[in-house]
Amino acid sequence: MEKQQISWGRVMTYAGAFIAFLIGSGFATGQEVLQYFSSYGYLGILGVVVVFLLFLYVGIDFVTVGQKHKFPKGSDVYKYYCGNIIGSFYDYFSIAFIYMSFIVMIGGAGATVNQQYGLPTFVGGIMMGILAAGTVIFGLGKIVDVIGKIGPAIIFLTIILGISAIVKNPQGLASANEIIPQLNLLKASSNWFYAAASYVGFCMLWLAGFMTSMGASSKSRKESALGVTFGAVGFSVALTIITLGILANIEQLAGSMVPSLILAGNINSTLAIIFSFIVVAGIYTTAVPLLWQVVARFSEEKTNKFRMLTVVLAAIGVFIGLKVPFDRLVNIIYVINGYVGIILLGFMLVKTIRIRVAYKQQLIK
Repeated sequence: MEKQQISWGRVMTYAGAFIAFLIGSGFATGQEVLQYFSSYGYLGILGVVVVFLLFLYVGIDFVTVGQKHKFPKGSDVYKYYCGNIIGSFYDYFSIAFIYMSFIVMIGGAGATVNQQYGLPTFVGGIMMGILAAGTVIFGLGKIVDVIGKIGPAIIFLTIILGISAIVKNPQGLASANEIIPQLNLLKASSNWFYAAASYVGFCMLWLAGFMTSMGASSKSRKESALGVTFGAVGFSVALTIITLGILANIEQLAGSMVPSLILAGNINSTLAIIFSFIVVAGIYTTAVPLLWQVVARFSEEKTNKFRMLTVVLAAIGVFIGLKVPFDRLVNIIYVINGYVGIILLGFMLVKTIRIRVAYKQQLIK
């Protein structure tokens, strides 16, 4: 029997989609990195290691389960892990959280345009709502292709930004741990480990339905698993470097809505303008699949109901996203839901252990 050829192009597309989905407004603006990692000093790097290991596990498990079981809806994966009752809770809860996360993306787009260009926040928010709704209407296949191409480019440019921020102010990196206690930083949790766990928790609620559906549509389990692996590595490397870049300039960035634009401006004012487009692209790559998951939960793709619901939910998201300050949106929505995601991780681990124990028992028989 011939071995199936691996399409490295598809592997990279899956890796790119995984990365792009995780970037979002929080990562691209630097606000998420500041609250979850840099605000804990060098211990934040240990948090990145925890995040990498957990992303590797949950990402591969989602696409593998999706490829094996071909669930009619990606959200059915919750019942697979948690049973009917708790799974149903996660199904509805995750949809509510995913929609709230889409609202965060709208807020991030508004804050970025406001900080860089001095335009009202509604300009960026409305623009992102229109772009996201327009892309969602084209369906999942187009979404994976579009965001899979944008994701790696954003990560590469973010790494360059982080390295430049460190090189331009290395003494800031050396004194960061001493300065942080004096700053009134908004933190995700009381310590670095809880923050890292919460980070993975809220990202899991994003990833579950989307990655399961991606695995179901993949022809090769190996390709999708490799894609997740490369995606987790790429994202974690970028996360480490931008965490250090923010640490090196932590005093200047405290209280900023969009830290990454300040870092870019420190290098060159033109670069800040260019990076503002990159930030918006990062927000777009996450806003699109978030909105798609919510709409797809209640309607079939390519139907009039699907298109109408997309437009209505995008409009409501824009309205709410422009009413609350962006840094507060990140802190309230992500942190609370992160702990609910941690419980899901516990169910996943139990399921994995049970499957392996049952497999070993069959081998013994």
